[in-house]
Amino acid sequence: MTDPHKLANRFPADFTFGVATAAYQIEGATRTDGRGPSIWDAFSNMPGRVYGGHNGDVACDHYNRWESDLDLIASLGMEAYRFSIAWPRILPNGTGVVNEAGLDFYDRLIDGLVARDIKVFATLYHWDLPLALTGYGGWTDRDTAQAFADYTSVVVRRLGDRIDTLATFNEPWCSTYLSHWLGAHAPGEKSIDAALATVHVTNLAHGMGVQAARAERADISMGTVLNAQAIYAASDKEEDRAAAERAFQFNNGVFFGPIFDGAYDEELMTTLGDKLKVQGGDMEVIHQPLDWWGFNYYMPVTVRHNASRNDALAGTGAMGAFAVEADDASRFLALQSIPSTNANVRTDIGWEIEAKGGAHLLHQVYERYDLPPVYITENGACYNLEPDETGTIDDQSRLDYLAKHLDVFAETIGDDIPLKGYFAWSLMDNFEWAEGYRMRFGIVHVDYETQQRTVKKSGNWYADVAKAHAAAR
Repeated sequence: MTDPHKLANRFPADFTFGVATAAYQIEGATRTDGRGPSIWDAFSNMPGRVYGGHNGDVACDHYNRWESDLDLIASLGMEAYRFSIAWPRILPNGTGVVNEAGLDFYDRLIDGLVARDIKVFATLYHWDLPLALTGYGGWTDRDTAQAFADYTSVVVRRLGDRIDTLATFNEPWCSTYLSHWLGAHAPGEKSIDAALATVHVTNLAHGMGVQAARAERADISMGTVLNAQAIYAASDKEEDRAAAERAFQFNNGVFFGPIFDGAYDEELMTTLGDKLKVQGGDMEVIHQPLDWWGFNYYMPVTVRHNASRNDALAGTGAMGAFAVEADDASRFLALQSIPSTNANVRTDIGWEIEAKGGAHLLHQVYERYDLPPVYITENGACYNLEPDETGTIDDQSRLDYLAKHLDVFAETIGDDIPLKGYFAWSLMDNFEWAEGYRMRFGIVHVDYETQQRTVKKSGNWYADVAKAHAAAR
């Protein structure tokens, strides 16, 4: 369904349409106004880590162009803007002295959103850990959880009165497994012991962050954002279904279980629990009531049982092709990630397109856990199209992707999933982490030489959806 008016009418009146970005991907100004270095500044400036040696030093220059960018968001008819706050702008060393200039920037940004009647959806952590905190182990060190709670207190004390929703973390799967086990993101570590240690410290930081935020403002709307994997078994064979369950617990359950149920999966704890290093009282801290949660969805994963638990784990996923030498995690998983029947339908970054995977995951987690309402906090497609001779970016492929996914998500509301909003990823083309600037997800094109913004065909269409929805209220 691509008719924006018909599609808009399928969503309830209180549904929210928005766009999303992240600090390191768009802000630039990495050495401006007292900002300290982050692990991504270090990682992206190390040779061979990021495509083309690209880094976030300038990115989309949003730090200097925020006013015109907010005007752009308003012109698209967006009801909400999801962005992240850069921890190293607020506390350059991760702890200690507060950088008032950093808080001033987000003060201006949030005031600008309020003035334009755009809801403020802020995220505290989108992967830019202050580099100074790595000196004691970064996310493997429990003290980092306390540092995160202290940072949260500073942010909420200054900005919380104008924040509509606050997320603790964005996609902890990436900042733990992808960054510490698969080595594709900062800090580029390849250790399952370190990865599982970061999982638990991140979960602990989430709980402590929620407590810290509510200590400052008891009424603040708190949540977290998970890029939960929509996992399918390759067949109905018992061993493949069991493999899919192990994959679910390893990738999803390690976050959903502690946060929403106050416990890790028993089988995972039996096999890998010693690496999580859980201490007494931790689960009570992690298991804080939330007002909402966010689901970032891009692609599904299909798995089958691997009879040999000593083989390397190989497959494809959000990080592209990967291979992990036999370790405790690959032996626990004992599976292979394989292309599904739709594997020939992919975006330019190589991710499979399957809109129904998002609904599959939502039904799965609402059956398993006692969850609050959900927002689709990211969903989008990478198509690397440039302007034609008229300056138009005819990204019909991205438009179709968004339309298919919105159609499926509309169906989930009819199935009693409490879906409250949808955020397209991304507002604009930006620094796509290890892929640098070669991969474009924006509904707005960015010329990185001139910083000119050009709304793509998909952006105009998505704006029509949002405006039609607002007009029908």
